[in-house]
Amino acid sequence: QVQLVESGGGLVQPGGSLRLSCAASGTIFSINMMGWYRQAPGKQRELVAVITKGGSASYADSVVGRFTISRDNAKNTVYLQMISLKPEDTAVYYCNAQGRRYSPSGPLFNSWGQGTQVTVSS
Repeated sequence: QVQLVESGGGLVQPGGSLRLSCAASGTIFSINMMGWYRQAPGKQRELVAVITKGGSASYADSVVGRFTISRDNAKNTVYLQMISLKPEDTAVYYCNAQGRRYSPSGPLFNSWGQGTQVTVSS
């Protein structure tokens, strides 16, 4: 199995910053895509940012210019640097990783972390 463990959430004032981390472990051969999603109360889970193994990143329009996704392939870790946080960024943030286990032809995996709460409030 592949496990994802997030860290770095918390309470921050509007305009503040947070950095989320997510480390993947287990029987991993390669991770192609890593990303962050979020779910606010009463809303569907939505994509925040994703990044390929080669470093190409995509962002939701609502976070462009404020959030930066990055990854350390050697550590199987993805980060989300968030600045200029707004109350509407309040949500549970989930890490996602997609790749292959064991070998180049091994089974695919699509794993999720347990989520970390980000609350933006004064």
